[in-house]
Amino acid sequence: MLSIIVPVYNERDSLLILFDKILDVMTSLKLAWEVVFVDDGSTDGSTDVLLRLQANYDNVTVAVQRRNFGKSKGLAVGFCLARGDIVMTMDADLQDDPAEIPNLLAKLNQGYDVVSGWKQNRQDPLSKTIPSWIANTFTTLLTGVKLKDMNSGLKMYRADCVRSLTLYGDLHRYIPVLAYDAGFKITEIPVKHHKRQFGKSKYGPGRLISGGLDLLTVLFLTRYSRKPLHLFGSIGGIMLLAGLGINLILTIQWFQGFALSERPLLFLGVLLMVVGVQLLTMGLIAELLVSYIQRQDDPLQTLKQVYRGRYAQTDQTKNLDAQVDSRTT
Repeated sequence: MLSIIVPVYNERDSLLILFDKILDVMTSLKLAWEVVFVDDGSTDGSTDVLLRLQANYDNVTVAVQRRNFGKSKGLAVGFCLARGDIVMTMDADLQDDPAEIPNLLAKLNQGYDVVSGWKQNRQDPLSKTIPSWIANTFTTLLTGVKLKDMNSGLKMYRADCVRSLTLYGDLHRYIPVLAYDAGFKITEIPVKHHKRQFGKSKYGPGRLISGGLDLLTVLFLTRYSRKPLHLFGSIGGIMLLAGLGINLILTIQWFQGFALSERPLLFLGVLLMVVGVQLLTMGLIAELLVSYIQRQDDPLQTLKQVYRGRYAQTDQTKNLDAQVDSRTT
């Protein structure tokens, strides 16, 4: 079964067109499917359009957030609600083409866990393409994940992959990096990309800065989240050893008759030792926090309501629906 996750934020005019395109493609495939729309606090009437769709199609689920929590949270909610063993994500602005679904599916069936769409002929202004190119270049250099379009909204996953990831903030930009770090096999294929027909983009050049900060977060998560003491301990250990070395030299000089009361190195040595011990302590505390807090956040806590269809019910999906109901009531 294929679950198509569509985060929605003020995209009222494009929703019916998008669903019709998805419907046209999926009717030609011999595959059970569903669409999970996650309304991330829309204020333009998108919710009403989605609820009308859900009332007419049993394979449409609409999850309504209490307010706008961002795309990462929307995707995390969609991943929790998805009932398929294959999960696909796409944007609601009609720039992603549902006609690419068979191509993504064919590539996934070649043994991959993640297939990302590469917008080879991107239909966006320079204010989006240049920051995106910079971000993709730095991400590849720093993480070793060689994708040309890291932040493409059009991706297909095996369900066990997305359900193993923890998303918050704006980490949706780096899902391939997180998946790669978790041992999943990733690739990308060229896909069609269309100009935005309605509304305006929710992103601008300013996201390059936030994207850089998120990249630092991802680097920490992939390298040190399971062993924070290695980061804090390394820095703290170097500072502690430097402080000990300085103070050892000053102690030898003191025995040789040199006055130390006005030597700045004495204060530097003591400072380095104190800060080094503090960083080592922070690393130990971080280790304890990771062991207790990891994966405690429940994405469904931010939901206001879930409107669920009853299409393709199996014992597995019934159990999932029961879990969702218990966590959102």
